[in-house]
Amino acid sequence: SLANMVKPDYVYFENSSSNPYLIRRIEELNKTANGNVEAKVVCFYRRRDISSTLIALADKHAREIEEEMENPEMVDLPEKLKHQLRHRELFLSRQLESLPATHIRGKCSVTLLNETESLKSYLEREDFFFYSLVYDPQQKTLLADKGEIRVGNRYQADITDLLKEGEEDGRDQSKLETKVWEAHNPLTDKQIDQFLVVARSVGTFARALDCSSSVRQPSLHMSAAAASRDITLFHAMDTLHKNIYDISKAISALVPQGGPVLCRDEMEEWSASEANLFEEALEKYGKDFTDIQQDFLPWKSLTSIIEYYYMWKTTDRYVQQKRLKAAEAESKLKQVYIPNYNKPNPNQISVNNVKAGVVNGTGAPGQSPGAGRACESCYTTQSYQWYSWGPPNMQCRLCASCWTYWKKYGGLKMPTRLDGERPGPNRSNMSPHGLPARSSGSPKFAMKTRQAFYLHTTKLTRIARRLCREILRPWHAARHPYLPINSAAIKAECTARLPEASQSPLVLKQAVRKPLEAVLRYLETHPRPPKPDPVKSVSSVLSSLTPAKAAPVINNGSPTILGKRSYEQHNGVDGNMKKRLLMPSRGTKPEPPAQREVLPHQSAPDPGGLPAPSQAAADELDRCPG
Repeated sequence: SLANMVKPDYVYFENSSSNPYLIRRIEELNKTANGNVEAKVVCFYRRRDISSTLIALADKHAREIEEEMENPEMVDLPEKLKHQLRHRELFLSRQLESLPATHIRGKCSVTLLNETESLKSYLEREDFFFYSLVYDPQQKTLLADKGEIRVGNRYQADITDLLKEGEEDGRDQSKLETKVWEAHNPLTDKQIDQFLVVARSVGTFARALDCSSSVRQPSLHMSAAAASRDITLFHAMDTLHKNIYDISKAISALVPQGGPVLCRDEMEEWSASEANLFEEALEKYGKDFTDIQQDFLPWKSLTSIIEYYYMWKTTDRYVQQKRLKAAEAESKLKQVYIPNYNKPNPNQISVNNVKAGVVNGTGAPGQSPGAGRACESCYTTQSYQWYSWGPPNMQCRLCASCWTYWKKYGGLKMPTRLDGERPGPNRSNMSPHGLPARSSGSPKFAMKTRQAFYLHTTKLTRIARRLCREILRPWHAARHPYLPINSAAIKAECTARLPEASQSPLVLKQAVRKPLEAVLRYLETHPRPPKPDPVKSVSSVLSSLTPAKAAPVINNGSPTILGKRSYEQHNGVDGNMKKRLLMPSRGTKPEPPAQREVLPHQSAPDPGGLPAPSQAAADELDRCPG
């Protein structure tokens, strides 16, 4: 069929069974010595192929285009369509490579971003992509494409209203244009032609007198041919017009006091080596004159290069090259037939000897670990074929429709948790303990975390803490962390006190801490009184025998210590007492533990937070099976 006939066009190439297709533009098709067909292609890159730094530059460029277009369409576009639109953006490159034609998997279309076209139109067309930036894979840079389509309000002129019959617009035409030739002049055509012959003769003689011209045009007929170019004739007609079509005055102007006038254009100004460089650059870059100037002819102006190009197209050299290229194109392949690729993909999940319910995602006993999971992109559980996708440890899979989308467009239809945008359909981002779960696989697919940082205090800040202690009040600030601190006032006061303080250095108070042996001896000589055993009621014994649901632990510490004790029990009197016992004040003897009032057994709370079971409850637990 015609769909299988591939000629120099945009196509999909497959170089990996699991990765998306490569998008390439075929420049030419060549037949190798062993009979295989190879395609010389231009590379296009997707967003996923370039670094995040360049992606940020591309997004900035896209926002600038949106602002210039003043198109509110992107603002109103749903997030899902914005996500899919990123998959249609490509980056052109100058890189060429050769790929076997057997790896072609279909055709596509790539166009330069058209500012007058709706962005949604790219999504409405299948296999349709756009580009606006050029990517250099060697230099890792992004540049705006020079061949932009200059259509829109920025480039089109505002047309004024049509003047009525006999109406004047009030403009002085003599200031808007300059007359360079008078059609109704007193000279005849024969007299004008004779004057032009004289001008050519003067130009030939001028080249004989000029040293640089005699080197470039060594023979007489070459000098005469150069003197017959348009620039000599234009100068002659300008001279005739300026001298009010007086031939004698015009001839005198052609040969002034210093010698004959020499007029040379770009074809004559350029040397043979510069002409060869230009042809080489034109072969590589085409009509991208800015790149030609930057990489091959930086000493030439852009105007000079463009002018030379249009003059070069009138030479025999251009005609010979055009004929040579046409002959080469005749010998090359015009198109090649690519049969349909029907081989099964290695990522295809096997459905041999599996019931239909398993294929449709309902699951069955003894099925593979990935079976029964929903599609990672669209969350569907029904598909005639499934494909494994992503890292193997995550056991993700795609339905047939989303797999085709992945291969063509290099992404998923919906933002996935691997992008850090939404949780997946088959697992939660929270562990059973209520903590964020990290994947054990590749860091690329792990959950995104916040960037770690630390605050490095400068020496001046540390000095200000001591010099301005009464203003800063560090203990008060520590107890009230949400009250703002006037850092400007502290800085100003520190600057005023610093010269005086530098004369008397600060004396730091040495902290006297007791050795660990002394603390241990104190604990041995002051043991804690034994805990009273509270008597439990029958109802509490029965409730302890009844299995209850485990409440979820919401703290990050040990569930047996922090999870079962209240804030008052953990940080109240007991906590302060332990702190006073273990950390005695500097220079003073440790105080004895405070006496606490012992309540009756029925109401005495257990400091540990867990009631001690009675003997009856223990006997009842021993009789329970299991």
